[in-house]
Amino acid sequence: MQTDVLVVGGGLSGLSLAHHLAQTGTDFLLVEAQDRLGGRILTQETGGAAFDLGPAWFWPGQLRMAQLVRRLGLEVFEQYSTGAIVFQDPLGHVQRDRGYSSMMGSLRVAGGMGALISGLQSGLAPSRLRLKTKVTSIEDTGNSICAKLESDAGVQTVTTRHVVLAVPPRIIADTITFTPELPQIAMRSMTQIPTWMAAQAKIVAIYDHPHWRNAGLSGDATSQKGPMVELHDASPAYGGPYALFGFVGYPAAMRAEHPDEILDLARQQLVAMFGPEMANPIFLHMQDWALNPAIATAADQVSPRSHPNYGLPSLLSNLWSGTLTLASTEVAQAFGGYMEGALEAAEAAGRRVQIRKAASIRRL
Repeated sequence: MQTDVLVVGGGLSGLSLAHHLAQTGTDFLLVEAQDRLGGRILTQETGGAAFDLGPAWFWPGQLRMAQLVRRLGLEVFEQYSTGAIVFQDPLGHVQRDRGYSSMMGSLRVAGGMGALISGLQSGLAPSRLRLKTKVTSIEDTGNSICAKLESDAGVQTVTTRHVVLAVPPRIIADTITFTPELPQIAMRSMTQIPTWMAAQAKIVAIYDHPHWRNAGLSGDATSQKGPMVELHDASPAYGGPYALFGFVGYPAAMRAEHPDEILDLARQQLVAMFGPEMANPIFLHMQDWALNPAIATAADQVSPRSHPNYGLPSLLSNLWSGTLTLASTEVAQAFGGYMEGALEAAEAAGRRVQIRKAASIRRL
């Protein structure tokens, strides 16, 4: 099989790039290792409403996100922030007078962030997309690039002019073999870039009624006991069902060994912090990104202490004379780690593809 551009990764960056390539008439194939598109964006539908198990917010000033939601015709609404914050100390004692919502002004998308993925996918021909397909090796032959794809259907080779790797750099280093080998210093540079969100787990609890709102609480909460250390309202823009989500503070190894126990503790924590009405959610789920091999490597099992200083290292900026491009949010210069960063990286990759395409046409 032959294509002009092979896009590896069907998250927000890869899909945004694919959408751009389709609009500019560039032949491409997008492959995704998982059985769904979206990458770290995952939206759970329950009771006719959508709840984000991955990223849930963007912010004013993130212009690419704002433009994308307008282009897709999606509604944006502000994070619910009316009411007081709840605080739980290490002994489990609860205080409800610790100020007001810390997430005021954060923006969400009606229908969840999965609506972005569905909107982008709807503009692409199904023949351009391959799910459950892994890229295991990439070879620069001098005249073209050959990529080996593995799927349930077997092994296939794709010949292309340009490969865009819209997956986390650590996943690239862990799962793809390059011929000729990339410089060791470049490979080491990839392994040193933390994968954003990869060590995180989120618990979502869904209810028929917004018990915390009825009690004058915003849903924002912090806990020094856990298992959830930071909680927020995750309800839809209008009506119910209603939800809270919380980031889990326990290490990835503990989560992997004791998921049911952690959910039981989370249920007890919700009752302790918000009241007895919270004892019986209609849905309680922990989404553990550290257990997803398409997202997290062994090096990603521990979260960075602060937001990493992302951006594309110079060692990775001109691989194979520019025919091999990295394009995940981790290489975005201005908004690395955010969904805005995924769009920023896709935009930069699109420019590189068009520059090389124009250069090839001139040579002809």
